[in-house]
Amino acid sequence: MKFGEFMLNKADTRMYSWFVFLMTVCESIFLFVPPEVFMAPPIVANRKRAVSTVVAASIGSVVGGAIAYMIGLWLFDSVGVWLIENFASMEKFQMAQDLFVRHGAFIIFVTAFTPVPYKLMAICAGFMGFPALLFLGLSAIFRTGRFVIVGFLLWKFQAQANAVVKKYFWQLTAAAVIAAGVGILLLMLW
Repeated sequence: MKFGEFMLNKADTRMYSWFVFLMTVCESIFLFVPPEVFMAPPIVANRKRAVSTVVAASIGSVVGGAIAYMIGLWLFDSVGVWLIENFASMEKFQMAQDLFVRHGAFIIFVTAFTPVPYKLMAICAGFMGFPALLFLGLSAIFRTGRFVIVGFLLWKFQAQANAVVKKYFWQLTAAAVIAAGVGILLLMLW
């Protein structure tokens, strides 16, 4: 059995939803791999997994956002600074803080709905004392909206995506790793 088919078979299990949940929690705190990377395999393997995958990613994102918020609120001087220095920079954090002061809730929308680093804004929101329920509510709405759109597109085009993944698994894997590396490099240079 080819490795791509093996991964699609594993992604078709209920346990993979827990993997999506866990990886989305990590992405919301420190990981720089977009959650869609973890969401795609179960939906491509079996379109019936779309709802459970979107729910797992959405809940994981809110849990991770809450953890990042608490890091900013209570542990900024230790854990928060370490995360920022190792996965971004203090200059980027200062820029995030300035954006938060000027644009508030709109910045939550931008970071929740786009590939802009959500984790920096979550830590910043906690550090600045942005209202927790408002932050979590907006994060839940916009991150879930993003995942619903991705889940729907994967569900809608599952047969085509499955054929592409089976044919080009290694090329897609290499492209994802390269894209993540370039993204991290760009963030380090930004």
